Amino acid sequence: MEISTILMLFAFCCGASFVQRVSGFGFGIFVMTMFPHIMPSYGEATALSGLLSMALAAYVVFRMRKYAAFKKHIPLLITFFIVSYFSIEYVSGLDDKFLKQILGGVLIFASIYFFCISDKIKLKPSLPVQISMGTLSGVMGGIFAMPGPPAVLYYTASEQTKERYLAGIQVYFLISNIMMAAFRFKAGFVTSAVGYAWCIGIVGVVLGAFVGAKVFKRIPNKILRKVVYAYMAVSGVIALIG
Repeated sequence: MEISTILMLFAFCCGASFVQRVSGFGFGIFVMTMFPHIMPSYGEATALSGLLSMALAAYVVFRMRKYAAFKKHIPLLITFFIVSYFSIEYVSGLDDKFLKQILGGVLIFASIYFFCISDKIKLKPSLPVQISMGTLSGVMGGIFAMPGPPAVLYYTASEQTKERYLAGIQVYFLISNIMMAAFRFKAGFVTSAVGYAWCIGIVGVVLGAFVGAKVFKRIPNKILRKVVYAYMAVSGVIALIG
């Protein structure tokens, strides 16, 4: 990698880690606007995003373990496990340019959804809801390395405090990314290029998580999320026309 690419990788990982540590999600959304352009293939970009997100989630879960309730996540994760497996298998047979265009559409839709609709929809943490959200997350996680949006909707509806929400969503990200890492390894997406990029990106992840932890209780989450949603929309347009 060129020096400029290394610096860009570090900066994006740092920013994505900061956003997820403060708001609970956004790592995949943030980095997948850049990873497909610097990695040899789209599949390797998703693998890198998932492995870095897994490391970040493991750190947060350890720090907030007293708020985590692991048994509550079983139906959601079982559904995710099944759907993400087939989604990752599907990715290997698609054209990278086509996937980037689909990614652009997903980013635009997700940004509009979170801006306009998410606050108006209320979900009960029932079994049908968990299965539905697990299915959507499996598709988005397997194809786009973005399992977050459906899961965020579920956890914001089912957890009563900010701490329990953050711990819950990070447990979900940790376990789901472990699953997807195994699937992507089997599909041949975990390569030496991914390993090299991970060694660079993890430094940015650590720094972003450290700073994010400091401001978790101070920054208004609503403002930060609006910035993330706007960034999603702009990135989606860039992916569509790029």
